[in-house]
Amino acid sequence: MAYEVLARKWRPKHFEDVVGQEHVTRTLKNAIESGRVAHAYLFVGPRGIGKTSLARIFAKALNCEKGPTVSPCCECSMCLEIAVGNALDVLEIDGASNNGVDQVRDLRDKVQFAPTRGTYKIIIIDEVHMLSTAAFNALLKTLEEPPPHVKFIFATTEGDKVLPTIISRCQRFDLRRIQTPLIVERLRRICEYERITIDEDALLAVARGAEGGMRDALSALDQLISFKGDLLTEDDVLAVFGLVSRRSLENLAAAVLRGDMGEILKSVDMFDSAGKDMRRLTVELMEHFRNLLIYQHVGEQMANLDATPEQIRALAAQSALADPNRVLQIADQLGEMEGRLRYALSVRTLIEMSLIRCARVARAVTLEEVLKRLNAIRTAEPPAPAVAAPVAAPAKPVSAAIYDDPALKQAMQMFDGKIVGVEDGND
Repeated sequence: MAYEVLARKWRPKHFEDVVGQEHVTRTLKNAIESGRVAHAYLFVGPRGIGKTSLARIFAKALNCEKGPTVSPCCECSMCLEIAVGNALDVLEIDGASNNGVDQVRDLRDKVQFAPTRGTYKIIIIDEVHMLSTAAFNALLKTLEEPPPHVKFIFATTEGDKVLPTIISRCQRFDLRRIQTPLIVERLRRICEYERITIDEDALLAVARGAEGGMRDALSALDQLISFKGDLLTEDDVLAVFGLVSRRSLENLAAAVLRGDMGEILKSVDMFDSAGKDMRRLTVELMEHFRNLLIYQHVGEQMANLDATPEQIRALAAQSALADPNRVLQIADQLGEMEGRLRYALSVRTLIEMSLIRCARVARAVTLEEVLKRLNAIRTAEPPAPAVAAPVAAPAKPVSAAIYDDPALKQAMQMFDGKIVGVEDGND
């Protein structure tokens, strides 16, 4: 028997198998249970997150011999035919290669006939945004008032290219990128079943490289097994896909927060010499500082904190190195750098200069901090002695303690000695 790749072998067969899309699966299951199944659905989202798999599961749920049911048996002839894509009542069409008016007219003729065995005739169009404008317009009337036995399911990675007249006739579901911890957990279960020994950092590296797509993660895992067999480590993943290890990425972020220019330049040189993907490094640094900012504000209970327990421990240690305002400024600098990378003649030089700028931001003294320290010094000074007669008061000298504080001396030089808001205590 021919080998079946992991992405196909572990393709979801039930609603419960779809990872990270509970807001969609719950709605579809409730629609089936309540008998409120619409005539057209549109699934929108990036690649490899379960759009076509959801369409097939939904088709099985509607046409299963025991259905309509939220738990298709996956054993009857209808379920088996839908799973392999040769069911007569479920037509899967590639929008990229069937995007003309003639194909849509042929489709309109087919939907007029009743299903041969199933309850519904279901039309699944993948990458529906590839249809031409004329093909979309030819589909409008049938999509708005289809025969009662017809259901349309559309899937696309670019929902903004679908005509508004089509979207308004469908129930739209926006599928999310799958969070890294969910991908790691799914890969761990698959490796246990396949008897593959793999460490946690290797699982995390595979999940990071997948960028939120389960299919990409399974394809990468399949490639790694072909490369190294049934014993996989993080170094194997990094060698194959050019990623930076989790610890190296966290060490680089910590060097930025400490303002350690030497460590920053040393790390960038090491990554570039090892042939790492420098653009990917920038994206992961942005994600790290994004998670750090969220952790500083709301802690690890935040549902959108896309991090594993090991990463959360690193965030907790780094949260004390800089305040949230500085972290936000660093994230802004990285975002600006990411937008300039595509036009850079030397990617390494741009990254080095941007990270040095980020390190200076992390260590620079802000005006707010200067004012707070000056006000604290002023509050701590003893009150002036009473004066017998009112006389013109000389200009009040700044306390000598200012000159004992290097940060304040730096700020005094920056602002030419003109500190605003000290006298009245305003920050």
